[in-house]
Amino acid sequence: MASYFENGDGSLVPDALRGFARAHADLLTLDPGHGFLRARDPAPSRRVGLLSGGGSGHEPLHAGYVGRGMLDVACPGLVFASPHNRQVYEGSLAAARPEGVLHIVKNYTGDRINFGIAAERLAHRDVPCARVLIDDDLATDSEDVAAGRRGTGGTVLIEKILGAAADTGLGLQELQELGTRLAAGCRTLAVASAAHTAPTTGRPAFLLDPEELEYGVGIHGERARETIRRGPLGPLVERMASALVDALSPAPGSSVITLVNGLGAVTPLELYAVHAELCGLLDGRGIEPARSLVGEYVTALDMRGFSITLLTADHETLRLYDAPVRTATLRW
Repeated sequence: MASYFENGDGSLVPDALRGFARAHADLLTLDPGHGFLRARDPAPSRRVGLLSGGGSGHEPLHAGYVGRGMLDVACPGLVFASPHNRQVYEGSLAAARPEGVLHIVKNYTGDRINFGIAAERLAHRDVPCARVLIDDDLATDSEDVAAGRRGTGGTVLIEKILGAAADTGLGLQELQELGTRLAAGCRTLAVASAAHTAPTTGRPAFLLDPEELEYGVGIHGERARETIRRGPLGPLVERMASALVDALSPAPGSSVITLVNGLGAVTPLELYAVHAELCGLLDGRGIEPARSLVGEYVTALDMRGFSITLLTADHETLRLYDAPVRTATLRW
C-alpha cells in the first residue's frame, strides 16, 4: 500500500533532488549524473572543501546545508541508505580546494565504509582527505553497541561551525582537529510516540501503545533500548536533559548551544514547549543556553518524535556559530 506521493518505486529521491535544485537554484546546482548537490558561491577564502552526506528521509539534512558558510557538497543516498562511494568520490573532487576536502560523516557502518572507499580513491589521485566522525547519540553510548554512538542531530551544529572555520582559511588538519573536539562535546537524545511510515510497506516501522514512548530512538526507525510510559512533558525533558548534561559535564557558568529538533511529525507548538522546559533545567544548573535552534533540522520521514542536542561552546565556538551563513535552511 503506497503512502508517499511519488511516481513509482525508486523515483522519490531523484525527483526530490531535481525539485530542490530548482527551488534553490541561486544557492546550489545538482550533478545529475552522480546525484550530489554543490554550492554555487562558496567563500573564496576556503583552502579546504567540506562534504557531508547520508541517507535521504532526514531533510533538510544534508541538502539544506549546502551554501555559503556551510557545506560545499552534499551527497544524498536513497532513503535511510548511505550514498554510494562513487557519489562521494565524485562529489569530493567537485568540493576539493587546494588543501583537499574534509568529510563530515555520521557514525553508521554504511557511511563509514562508503566514505572510506571514496577517501582511498582520492588518495590515489593525490587529493588530501580527512574525516570528522559525528557520534553524538547518547542512547547508543554502550559497550553493547559494537559500532559505537550513532550520528544524529549534532551533525547540523558541527557542520555550521566547521563551515565558518573553513571560511577563515583553516587547513585540513586544523579543521579535522576542531571537528573532533566539537563532536566530543556534543550529545543528543531522541524520543518518539510513533514510528515513521516505511516507504516499502506504507505501514509504521514499529508499533507502540498510545501510552508508551520509545526512549532513545534512532533516526532510521531503530527501536530504542527502553520503552517508557508517557507522562507530562516536564519530567520527560528533565530526564533527557539531565542525562545529556551528566554525559557532557559542563562546568557551572559554561555555555551550550541547544537544538530542539522535530523528527517529522511534531508541531512547532510542542517543540517550543520542549525548548522552554530545556532552558529552565539548564538555568537551574547554572548552564547558559547561549544559542538555540528549534524546528525540523534532522527528520526521520514522518516519525512523531523529537530530539534534544547539547553542544558545549566556548567563546570561539560561539563566534564561529554566529558567522554568516546562507543555505536553504540556515540563513543569518
